[in-house]
Amino acid sequence: MTDAIRCPKCNSEHAYQDRDLWVCPECAHEWSAAADSAAEAPEPAGVRDANGNVLADGDSVIVVKDLKVKGSSSVVKGGTKVRGIRLQDATDGHNIACRIDGIGAMNLKSEFVRKA
Repeated sequence: MTDAIRCPKCNSEHAYQDRDLWVCPECAHEWSAAADSAAEAPEPAGVRDANGNVLADGDSVIVVKDLKVKGSSSVVKGGTKVRGIRLQDATDGHNIACRIDGIGAMNLKSEFVRKA
């Protein structure tokens, strides 16, 4: 079989069709045949906020919920506006570097902020 469908997750060639889905028996991944044939445009890369908006350096964001500051007894209250954020690559998920009035410099996760 030269035109065999391969699993997009593990690249296995043993995928089979089950009604309108393709199934990989090795990793149990399922995907739609329509999505496979219609080459969808990839989503734009970048850091997204809690609502799915793309963030950029210098944006202002609002904290969505109360966040405890690690190593301190202070709390960043929900609704706090943070101006002039900087995006960074972080392996621990804290991909926003910022300065918050009354607390100082800290890193935030983009899932806990929304674009102002």
